[in-house]
Amino acid sequence: MKEKGYKVTAFYLKIWLQDELAHLSECPWEDDLKICRDVCDRAGVELEVISLMEEYHERVVGYTVEEARKGRTPNPDIMCNSRVKFGVFLDEISKRGFDVVASGHYAQVGGGGRLIRGVDEVKDQSYFLCGLSKDVLEGVQFPVGGLEKSQVRELAKKFDLPNRDRPDSQGLCFLGKVKFDAFIGAYLGENPGEVLNAASGEVVGRHNGLWFHTVGQRKGLGSVLDVKVNSKGPWYVVKKNVKDNRLFVSNEYEKFEEVRKVVVVEELKWREDVGGKEGKWDMKIRHGPKLAKGRVEEVGGGRGKVFLNEKDGGLAPGQYIAFYDDEGGCVGSCVIGE
Repeated sequence: MKEKGYKVTAFYLKIWLQDELAHLSECPWEDDLKICRDVCDRAGVELEVISLMEEYHERVVGYTVEEARKGRTPNPDIMCNSRVKFGVFLDEISKRGFDVVASGHYAQVGGGGRLIRGVDEVKDQSYFLCGLSKDVLEGVQFPVGGLEKSQVRELAKKFDLPNRDRPDSQGLCFLGKVKFDAFIGAYLGENPGEVLNAASGEVVGRHNGLWFHTVGQRKGLGSVLDVKVNSKGPWYVVKKNVKDNRLFVSNEYEKFEEVRKVVVVEELKWREDVGGKEGKWDMKIRHGPKLAKGRVEEVGGGRGKVFLNEKDGGLAPGQYIAFYDDEGGCVGSCVIGE
């Protein structure tokens, strides 16, 4: 942004839950903030720290915990972008006369606030940005969205930035080194219940809480299954019955193909005028390079169905699906329903 001639002010958004979760892990935000200060010093850029912890707790953590309580799969990163980074933060600085807001997301913005996938297919973060409106994106730039991650590393070396060799960040935006199970357990505790074989109805173990599991999950089931049953795996989570607090698993996942190809969806929103809106699209069901293909059937009121061409191993209620056209533009999104 400096090379483009902008006068740059950097902002560190303090959203870590360091007070509530300090007992679960070492504090990650102090190291982050030190790196930010070192980078800004090297680049000759002013750095301001804005605390949005209260707003974050209300708009993102509250959503995450409530979705988990309902047995759904939350996506706090999408909410963080739409409600905090490009929500309350923009409101905070709206009267300060900035011409544009830039962030390091791997995505691109086209004319009229069009959201486009980043050049780096592995790092592309357009999925996490699918909740942003075109109006918001018209005032946003993603300077690294047109670069591969390796090129960004080379630029960091060229600029001699102190974080040039720092490992890529992983995990949820607010947890740092805290595991999601530890985080959700701190808020919701445990609620033991039966684990059943989805094919036979036989009780094969006990879980500590449905919020510790997601549809399609394979890893981590050994601790909730009976020893004799566990050896007959691999086992997968097929569904969750919140009313009866039961977790259904199967070692014959192919039997549930229909469940994995067709899903009821809600909060169906189109970012662009796409004609009949029921065309065939490329889709992202989760962050990563993989694109699924399928079609959308809209029934009204933000509801509909998504039909995938190929089965998917983890279609869970609460999960987002982003739709893309042939040019990589994100044309809409929805949330998987019950």
